[in-house]
Amino acid sequence: MAATSKAIARATGSAGYFPYLIPGALGFVAVVLVPFVMNVGASFTRWNGIAVPRFVGLDNYQRLLADDKFWEAVKHALAAIVAMSLVPLAIGLFLAALLFDYISSRFGARTSSALRAAFYLPQILPVAVAGILWSCILNPIGVLNAFFDAIGLHALAANWLGDPSLALLSLMAVMVWLQVGYALVVFMSGLARVDPAYYEAAEIDGASWFTRFRAITIPMLKPEIFVVGLTTTIAALKVS
Repeated sequence: MAATSKAIARATGSAGYFPYLIPGALGFVAVVLVPFVMNVGASFTRWNGIAVPRFVGLDNYQRLLADDKFWEAVKHALAAIVAMSLVPLAIGLFLAALLFDYISSRFGARTSSALRAAFYLPQILPVAVAGILWSCILNPIGVLNAFFDAIGLHALAANWLGDPSLALLSLMAVMVWLQVGYALVVFMSGLARVDPAYYEAAEIDGASWFTRFRAITIPMLKPEIFVVGLTTTIAALKVS
């Protein structure tokens, strides 16, 4: 009986799962694929929403590439990807390795967990609360400028949100603060499945912390790095 069951499973393979994929596939085609194809087709036409669309070829794309506002939007999208994906991913990966491989072993798991919770706190704050908090910090008479004045660094005080040359950088810093906790928690979860014997053996062999980070942590966390990079990039594109 057991042999027969195994033979049937081998014969059917993954085909038994296909019926369960049909509802999701139909939803994807109806909600994502068809509108995408329609938008691509509409991009080659000129249409005011009422009259019959008129085919214009690549004219819309030529006008788009010559539009300064388009390139400004691209610049903002790239800045959002850097602030919400690349920088938080790198900082989160570094902090996760530090908490797992150094802080936990020298100061205890409780200290590591407390620091992890502190870094994750911005993720659970409502966006409106975070916005009010940072507006109080970054406005011209806010906490940050008051701090610089208190320690005698008056030259560093600035209008962080009102100065066009600083506003985007200020928003990017806030985005990094919001996203680091997410990357950190995902990477810490990934490190929990890594056998501590790898780190112990490397430490006995005289490997430095950075060597362990490069040779053990990064290769072991490749799936988590992909997931964090993908999800945060999608979130950044939505924001931009």
